[in-house]
Amino acid sequence: MDIKTVSKKFDLPAPTLRYYEEVGLIPPVRRNASGYRDYDKIDLEWVNFAKCMRETDISIEVLKQYAELAQQGEQTEDQRKQILIEQQRVLEQQMQKLQHTHDFLDTKIATYEQHAKLMERIVKN
Repeated sequence: MDIKTVSKKFDLPAPTLRYYEEVGLIPPVRRNASGYRDYDKIDLEWVNFAKCMRETDISIEVLKQYAELAQQGEQTEDQRKQILIEQQRVLEQQMQKLQHTHDFLDTKIATYEQHAKLMERIVKN
């Protein structure tokens, strides 16, 4: 699959895909006879993983460390698992903060709605 197709599939600009490869967030992508990137199934899995993890605000450094460990093989599984567990913990904290903010906004919106109803009653009287 060419970079344009991968870019559309994952809604990532081609320069971002090149950057991910350049800095080691995804392993090097095989090139075709013309020298163009030719993404295979495993490459697509890496792109999906990198995109997903970047959406959780994981740092480039940590994601690069994960990719390097993955390329070292099975002996690094525990280390990779720990990285994912830590990122899951961070994500859970972010979700709690978002839920708190959501609940706060619900309260504020309800206050405005109550105020509007009160003003309607005052105007009617």
